[in-house]
Amino acid sequence: MVDTVLAFARTLRHAGVPASPDRVEAMLAALAHLRVLDRGDVYWAGRLTLCGGPDDLDRYDAAFAAFFSGERPRTSRARTTTPPRLAASAPLDAGSGEGDDADAPDLAARASADEVLRHRDVGTMSPAEREHLRRLFALLVPAAPMRPSRRRRPATRGAVHPARTVRSALRDGGEVRRLRHRRARPRPRRVVLLVDVSGSMTPYADAMLRFAHAAVRARPTSTEVFTIGTRLTRLTRELRRRDADRALEASGQAIPDWSGGTRLGEVLKAFLDRWGQRGTARGAVVVVCSDGWERGDAGLLGEQMVRLRRLAHAVVWVNPHKGRDGYEPLTGGMQAVLPSVDHFVAGHSMAAFEQLSGVIHRA
Repeated sequence: MVDTVLAFARTLRHAGVPASPDRVEAMLAALAHLRVLDRGDVYWAGRLTLCGGPDDLDRYDAAFAAFFSGERPRTSRARTTTPPRLAASAPLDAGSGEGDDADAPDLAARASADEVLRHRDVGTMSPAEREHLRRLFALLVPAAPMRPSRRRRPATRGAVHPARTVRSALRDGGEVRRLRHRRARPRPRRVVLLVDVSGSMTPYADAMLRFAHAAVRARPTSTEVFTIGTRLTRLTRELRRRDADRALEASGQAIPDWSGGTRLGEVLKAFLDRWGQRGTARGAVVVVCSDGWERGDAGLLGEQMVRLRRLAHAVVWVNPHKGRDGYEPLTGGMQAVLPSVDHFVAGHSMAAFEQLSGVIHRA
């Protein structure tokens, strides 16, 4: 449901409806109390939360019809009283007929292109599709995992707060009428991304660095990014630039081993010796983006993954080949790392990166 609402919000923004993140959260909160498979409930939940004024209603009707039903909506306002039929996997077709809105074919085609592109393998995309994918990455906001901090805040439930309870009792003449509670205040957990930029990862390295840029943009103070290949390179400073293209251009100039060999065990050891044990990986969610091809000693890689698992809160391994039908992790590198991995996920498409964002958030 969340993925569908986010994709629908992107379609609305393309149509000119300012579906801001807070409005999307409001729609998700509304759907939590409604029947998500009922066309009327979904239609009115989105219309009452995502539209900001009367000018957005026609655009919303057109986008809803194009996204969910593949229908070509008409200009008549009578469509607002009869919501379009909700189809879970209906193809998006521009349609034809008299009285159709002139902008509807473009809207339907754009929504269809977004949905097809979200599931397309990044390594097989054309230059035009990659340009479209860049715009989708600009809309991605990965949610950070949270952890309880030592600081406490007032709450309706939780441990009793003795000081606040006593102060409240003193104001009531010394009688304890109500217990005051407190809970740990959540804080963002550090996320560390290790992106493989070796020759075997060349078709996917750009997309993975764009995901890393989106993560740094969302949480600049609690996200660290490194590239791994034949050596270790820290890219956090370069990826803090707001513009993704400029950030990746600066990263490309800082990476000396782009499309080189792969020595994952040695590079991971260098990361743990210099950064990991000093606190960067301690208690963090560590995301390794690599296909697992190891030219060095696979035994060394396995030993360093055991070290990493002791330090990290969770280890996520992202392999772009996992999204292919029939894939099995048979390489020596993958066999060495899997015993120390908490989550083994795919990283071959935009939809896979959206799922990865959810895995990191829940880790």
